[in-house]
Amino acid sequence: MPVPLRATLLLLGLSTLASCATLPTKPEQKPERLEFEPVVIAPTKQDLELTNLNDEELFALGTSEYAAKSYDRAALCFTRLADLFPKSPHHDEAMYNAGLAYERLERFADALERFKPLMDPEKGKGDALDAAFRAAECYYHLDDYAPAIAILNAVAEREDVGTQERLQAKVQKGVCLLESGDPDAAERSLRDALNYYGQRKETEAFDDYLPGQAQFFLGEVYRGFFDKVDLDPEKGEDKLGKDLEYKCEMLLSAQGHYLRAIRIGHAQWATAAGFRVGEMYETLYDAMLHAKIPPGFDEEQTRIYREELRKKVKVLVTKAMGIYERTLAAAERIGADNPFVERTRQSLDRMRQILLEEEAPAGEPAKDVQPPASPASQANPTS
Repeated sequence: MPVPLRATLLLLGLSTLASCATLPTKPEQKPERLEFEPVVIAPTKQDLELTNLNDEELFALGTSEYAAKSYDRAALCFTRLADLFPKSPHHDEAMYNAGLAYERLERFADALERFKPLMDPEKGKGDALDAAFRAAECYYHLDDYAPAIAILNAVAEREDVGTQERLQAKVQKGVCLLESGDPDAAERSLRDALNYYGQRKETEAFDDYLPGQAQFFLGEVYRGFFDKVDLDPEKGEDKLGKDLEYKCEMLLSAQGHYLRAIRIGHAQWATAAGFRVGEMYETLYDAMLHAKIPPGFDEEQTRIYREELRKKVKVLVTKAMGIYERTLAAAERIGADNPFVERTRQSLDRMRQILLEEEAPAGEPAKDVQPPASPASQANPTS
């Protein structure tokens, strides 16, 4: 059998390395000195434009570029100021603004490099506290959850910061714990955040973003439990029944938190929660319809089993459709525009097609279904 080209090249490379390692050298032979032309890295046009600017000019230009959403230029100005003018009165602000610009560019490692020297999660106020939150956000996007959790936990335990900041730290800590693979700790943190919010919402002014986020991610905790249940008839009828019951319990628990997120009314979390509820019914439909056939069924028994199962799970399709329609109605009413709205629209189209295929007479193709004249006429998703 011929040796593959890649293996041949590898063998040749190893042979070359081995022969080089055993070549005799003459003590009197002086090593040959090779000289090359120096490599000159030409500055870019942007670099040349900034070369003669002082710290005041760099700060003004960076601020202007950031306002114009030219985040790469803004980052260059602020970074140059911070690096070349360490004693400038604008130094710390330039560091912070450089981090913000890098965040906008989704260069989270570069942003973190700017936020870390400024942050003080245990005692900091103002920009030092804000930098701590921003650093935690960068760690989150870099999938490095442990330092993010440590920063947020330090802020959450402080009594000398505002209630909004403490709530933010508690909620975001719960999100990081969930993403790190610890749903139980995430649930405790999110419930703690909601208890903290509930005790103060009558006397403190809170943005509805954070409680909506907390309820949404509590729903995500239970959705994770729901997704892990595998409906396998080969495990036996009793085990299948218990698994299905538990899966439905997790669906209802998740649904409860998603509906609370909808009732809080923040546009992003309300539409995301509505999508998730419909998605779970859709997932349960797929899981049941495509579950393995119980062992020992012949071809006729399998056909009958599939037909009966389709009749039983049809209600899940109609439930998903109703939730998707109400979510789109709410999104239209409150002017929500985020990725969940489009995903809801696509999922609704899929459910409509499935329903048409279920109702079409045997041997006939399903007809296209027309969407409602206006989603705004649908019922409120919080009802």
